[in-house]
Amino acid sequence: MSADEDVKFSLKVMTNKLRTKVLFAETDSDFVDVLFSFLTLPLGTIVKVLKKHYGDDEETAVGIGSLTSLYNGLANLDSVHFSTDGCKEVLLNPRSPSVAPSFNLKIDISKSQPTEHFTCKSLNCGEKVAKAAAADGGGVFTVNSDSFIISDDLKIFHTTKGFFQIFNIIGINDADVGDTMIVNFGFDEIMDLLKGSFTSRTPLSDIIFNKRQVDRFEPEILSHEIVKESTSSSKKMILKVISLKSSNKILFAQAQEDFVDFLCSLMVIPLGGVECLLGGNTCLKIIDNLYRSVPDLNSCTYMMIYIVATLWSDEFVEGQGKYVRGPRMYNITDDLTVTPFDMFSTISTLKGLKIPMSDVKELELEIGVEEGLSILRACLTSASALTNGLKIDRMLVKQPKQEP
Repeated sequence: MSADEDVKFSLKVMTNKLRTKVLFAETDSDFVDVLFSFLTLPLGTIVKVLKKHYGDDEETAVGIGSLTSLYNGLANLDSVHFSTDGCKEVLLNPRSPSVAPSFNLKIDISKSQPTEHFTCKSLNCGEKVAKAAAADGGGVFTVNSDSFIISDDLKIFHTTKGFFQIFNIIGINDADVGDTMIVNFGFDEIMDLLKGSFTSRTPLSDIIFNKRQVDRFEPEILSHEIVKESTSSSKKMILKVISLKSSNKILFAQAQEDFVDFLCSLMVIPLGGVECLLGGNTCLKIIDNLYRSVPDLNSCTYMMIYIVATLWSDEFVEGQGKYVRGPRMYNITDDLTVTPFDMFSTISTLKGLKIPMSDVKELELEIGVEEGLSILRACLTSASALTNGLKIDRMLVKQPKQEP
């Protein structure tokens, strides 16, 4: 058993009168630091640690939208298709670009190794100060403090915010308040919290009361307001999709290496970076709440000042690069599984689906910033990331040009 698996956090929990729901919990900064560390994890790391902890068995495996199938597809893609020998390793074992000393966490689910990193002592100074990978006192993300309040959906407040103000924000009234209980959270419960952040709206209640049923999320259409830098001159990628005329469901798509590079880059973007790109609205309420808690606590001086910029950053060390070889065509399924394009396999797939050819259409789509962000958002919650992310009935499409 590792040292991390020996660590236990104590949470003082207030439940409703029926003892079926957590109203809020009180805990220390060490536990809050672990929760904020979720935001520093690259998407590929999240898939990897959940696979390692829960396994691939059908009953226990955790699937995160289309991210799990994307990760598995890249793992199964022959190394000959990657630009360099190290590209596949980078995608399957991405390192967080976080400046945070994650090795100082009481429980580090990413199992990152101590390295030298950089910190900025002011959000606006632009100065990078080399800092050795050693404890410097205080917390990791938060300033050492007596206690924090955490809601069932992981909104985080400092206790100085005020009793009635917290109750009002969480939506608690006198009739709700029930009993107090002490519970211990260790490594397994932290992993359950990470899992619940993607699969539930009440992760604390689910863990403490051993609930099996979780909420299901339906992806939403990406708001145009989220795109801040998209212009008509932005580079476009071409995606040829095979879809159903009757429902506009995308069966699969064909694309060159530039689109596959985009999909690969999703693996190395940290969760906080995803939040930044999507304007704090990912359709994952728990992760959104964690992300929005950062500036609230920072304004009250309960966050380490040089850490806030990291948790809210959209700069990714390994998130922009060329990962696969080209020029060549690749096949991408609706759940983002990537394979080399093969005409015979494509025909075989269509036959296996037993779909009448009269209901099949081929479209050529232009994928820019807005569409890319929409795919990113959909892949967090949907196993049909292309269908739900692109919404081809709403896109300006053009039919493939016919050869003369």
